[in-house]
Amino acid sequence: MLRIAGATGLAPLAKPFLGGVGAILMLHSVTARSDSSNAYNAHLTITPQFLDRLIGAMKADGYTFISMDEAVARLRDHTGGDGTRFATITLDDGYRDNMTEALPVFEKHATPFTIYVAPALIDKTVDLWWDVIAHIVRSRDLIYLTTPGGRVTLNSSTPAKKLASLKQIYEYLTVDVSEADQQRVVREIADAAGVDIERLHHNRLLSWDDVRTLSAHPLATIGAHTVSHRNLARLGEAEARREIRDAARIIESEIGAKPAHMAYPYGFAAAVGRREVELAKEAGFVSAVTTRHGVLRRGHGNHLQALPRISINGRYQHVAHLKTMLSGITTPLANAGKVLVTV
Repeated sequence: MLRIAGATGLAPLAKPFLGGVGAILMLHSVTARSDSSNAYNAHLTITPQFLDRLIGAMKADGYTFISMDEAVARLRDHTGGDGTRFATITLDDGYRDNMTEALPVFEKHATPFTIYVAPALIDKTVDLWWDVIAHIVRSRDLIYLTTPGGRVTLNSSTPAKKLASLKQIYEYLTVDVSEADQQRVVREIADAAGVDIERLHHNRLLSWDDVRTLSAHPLATIGAHTVSHRNLARLGEAEARREIRDAARIIESEIGAKPAHMAYPYGFAAAVGRREVELAKEAGFVSAVTTRHGVLRRGHGNHLQALPRISINGRYQHVAHLKTMLSGITTPLANAGKVLVTV
């Protein structure tokens, strides 16, 4: 879709009509390390060098980078602000490289940013399971999976078989395994593969000291990503409410300020719907972002707890791709013709 939209040459022509008032950019890990265990989660990782080029290119195109607070203010007045397009940068999960490698880029460009943290990930009481599975698939030729139907052996001896194994395990963990059992199953897979999860995750995520340091930084905003990064739509209402409400409470106790902004874990249609939006409003969050693809429009002032984002995908680290998405031409293509993307 992205290549086709860009190759047609229609993106610059579409931007005045479809480009909206701005965009929320979605990042995860930002690192120059080529030995990252995220080899099979490349879409979640970009380099600081690309981040630098991206911000510079957007500024050259007239974008103003602002905080989430300011983005909400502009959307609330239904004008988008002073007429110039704006962008705000968000980073999910709380990777430590957000501070060690991305922060210098943000400081260079005086660019505000928001990091959404899940307290249980920061506490290391919940595993960054997609990293764990990616590491196992990358480093093992055979993977043993215990299911209710018996033990399954997955052959991951070639790149193609590794991708197939990764897809099969991800689907099993996110569809067949309950959210409550997910961590136990991941640890069983890791134990069978001889992988030490604690060692693997050493310094992978921010600590609370890091979060406090960032919260005091003039460019940074700390947001919530629920307590334990569960798929809210797969939880009962009471549990989903606790995940949202308690994240704000725990973060406030750690940094001394209640977060005003949140990101839904996963954020796609099967993870967040109208119920989750109402729960975010009930918990007092001023804004909440999904992973649905789209630019921001004036009408989003009426949907502040269901905002779309533009994913900065590590597999496509090209400014031209970003410009195509920012034109707005890919928004209706990705959303069955809709240009005002909510839930």
